[in-house]
Amino acid sequence: MLIAVAGPYSAPTPEKRQRNLDAMNDAAAEVYRRGHIPVIGANAALPVLDSLDSEDEYEVIMTISLGVVGRCDALLLIGESPGANRERDLIASKGLPVYRSVDEIPAAAS
Repeated sequence: MLIAVAGPYSAPTPEKRQRNLDAMNDAAAEVYRRGHIPVIGANAALPVLDSLDSEDEYEVIMTISLGVVGRCDALLLIGESPGANRERDLIASKGLPVYRSVDEIPAAAS
């Protein structure tokens, strides 16, 4: 499965934002170890955001994140935030699985 990993990203300091992103990347590594393809919307959005001038950071991140997540087969929610909850709601609205722990994700068939 193509599984999005969602969790808080926004934070008051760059260090906290990096810790949040690191947590999503660590969870994505666990998804990969279970045999699935992980994606993180923020990882797709941040390089684009860096190349834009004076854009609404949140809107850019969410537009790209929701576009990526909308193509996934499931979502792993590692923590709630307004953005992560929007990603969760998108997947749930399609009737697709929303996992709250990597242990809930079935191992991929070989």
